[in-house]
Amino acid sequence: MSDDQSYMTALTIRLEDELFAVEASRVREILDLVPITKVPSAPAFVGGLINVRGSIVPLADLRVMFGMDRPEPDADTRIVVMEVDIDGEPTIAGILADKVHDVTDIETASIEEAPKVGMRWRPEFVKGIGKRNGGFIIIPDMEKIFESPGGRSPSAAASEERSAA
Repeated sequence: MSDDQSYMTALTIRLEDELFAVEASRVREILDLVPITKVPSAPAFVGGLINVRGSIVPLADLRVMFGMDRPEPDADTRIVVMEVDIDGEPTIAGILADKVHDVTDIETASIEEAPKVGMRWRPEFVKGIGKRNGGFIIIPDMEKIFESPGGRSPSAAASEERSAA
């Protein structure tokens, strides 16, 4: 989100029965479901890799980070390939979406901080909650999600724990 704009241009996606928005400028492409290579001992959040035009791209499932059920993919399931800053480095990653809706503008004035109580989602992973057409749109904090221990590879998390000790 940019402070000099009065809106955030976002791609809206559905996870379960909730509407989420990711910054459209970060989205590289939207794919139909492709074969996913499972990674042994990887955290459930980033348990697979996909091939995007010859490049290996980690595939994340935001439903894991938000404590949601993980239904089997269906005809509406898509992969949103996007750029995420991890430790200050731009990184390409894919996220699963139960359905991709549209690109829309969300007024920045309508975006509020996530409440600390009464939330179904982990508030540290929510950048804000926007309002549109009488409903709410959750804006995940992709950097915090991918930089959390659940979003890192087991070796990176272990290395981090050793450094902290």
